[in-house]
Amino acid sequence: AQHAAPPLPRCCPDERSSRVALVMELLTMPPRKRRGAAMLLPLALFVIACVPIAAIFARRGAAAQNSVMHSRAFGTCIAEVQDTLRWGVDRSTANRICCHNRQYAEWSGYWATTEFLAAAHSSSEITFYDSVTGKRLFVAPKGRTMEQFLAESHEHGWPSFRDAEVVRDNVVLLDGGEAVAIDGTHLGHNLPDFMGNRYCINIVSIAGFPRS
Repeated sequence: AQHAAPPLPRCCPDERSSRVALVMELLTMPPRKRRGAAMLLPLALFVIACVPIAAIFARRGAAAQNSVMHSRAFGTCIAEVQDTLRWGVDRSTANRICCHNRQYAEWSGYWATTEFLAAAHSSSEITFYDSVTGKRLFVAPKGRTMEQFLAESHEHGWPSFRDAEVVRDNVVLLDGGEAVAIDGTHLGHNLPDFMGNRYCINIVSIAGFPRS
């Protein structure tokens, strides 16, 4: 199924100031007008709360759009995925999603059919590695329990990571919300919600073994 991402919200100091002013205007409106505008308040508060990491990712993404996802030896990847992937992940699916794809995803719930859940239930924290290069991409859970991480992932159909769980040196967020590894592996998309950024990631893209 297609797994498209909405445009990533952008924040800068001037925009942030104007958005604070907008919320203050909503709060000081006469009661009659305020009732009509009240539905806009949660959205405005979310925009104000746009965290610095989103802006960092956005700036990196704009500059890296062409330099990261250019043609390489195997699609956008430097090579095919590793010969054996963790959790019994299907290698042919991984090659297709990681290296010859910018828009689509493994089917919803695929991650839960692998051996990943057994590993997660016996772990307090898991490091996820690029299926091609073996570089660290995510470490989860951070700031929540494994049960909470799994519950959110079950709810949305794909492993779902938050900002604190991203290895920022190795992950780039491109315009439109596409999340990729610095060596060209397609990972998934950022789909922000009321809690902030949520990185909806294919398990086939992060099932590599670490390499020195």
